[in-house]
Amino acid sequence: MTDFILVRHGETIWHAENRYAGRTDVPLTEHGRAQAAALATWAAGAGLTAVRSSPLSRARLTAAPAAAACGLIPRVDERLYEVDFGQGEGLTRDEMRARFPERLAAFLADPVDDHLPGGEHPRHAAARAADCLADIAREQPHGRVLLVAHSTLLRVLLCHLLDIPLAGYRRVFPELRNGALTEIRVEHGRTALLTFNAPATSALH
Repeated sequence: MTDFILVRHGETIWHAENRYAGRTDVPLTEHGRAQAAALATWAAGAGLTAVRSSPLSRARLTAAPAAAACGLIPRVDERLYEVDFGQGEGLTRDEMRARFPERLAAFLADPVDDHLPGGEHPRHAAARAADCLADIAREQPHGRVLLVAHSTLLRVLLCHLLDIPLAGYRRVFPELRNGALTEIRVEHGRTALLTFNAPATSALH
């Protein structure tokens, strides 16, 4: 049995404008750094056995204080990169509507089979993230692992692991809040959702 605490990185400078940040390395805001500090306060008493993160700096800088708080060395895994949004990268919804309105409409109707033009297929993203978790579960068969990654990647991963149709990820999980805790338990190849979007400040041990 391995417990994973899935966390979306802290707020970034693109957050206020709601720009699609996939592979672009967007820095944290002051508030994002404060969210990382709150996560570290929670982590100090959480009994973590490992910390993993996406290679992007917004995830690494969110994970690092938490790892330090419990005496762990964070490890980066490239399978935890955010989904690549292709031609939508760095754009707001209105900017996409101006550039490729038909493709945006198709994406909003089915964000999986009609994913953003030039972007990564969400099924591939979910599979690579699930492979990452499976490897960690083998390494940590009785572990409690903090995993810091990204909104879309974590939502498609949750659908994949919980046998929810992937095309519904935006409806079933409309938001993962920056710095919030979502806990899952993986046991004998099956996944249970224990906590969703809990603020780190209200989950202190």
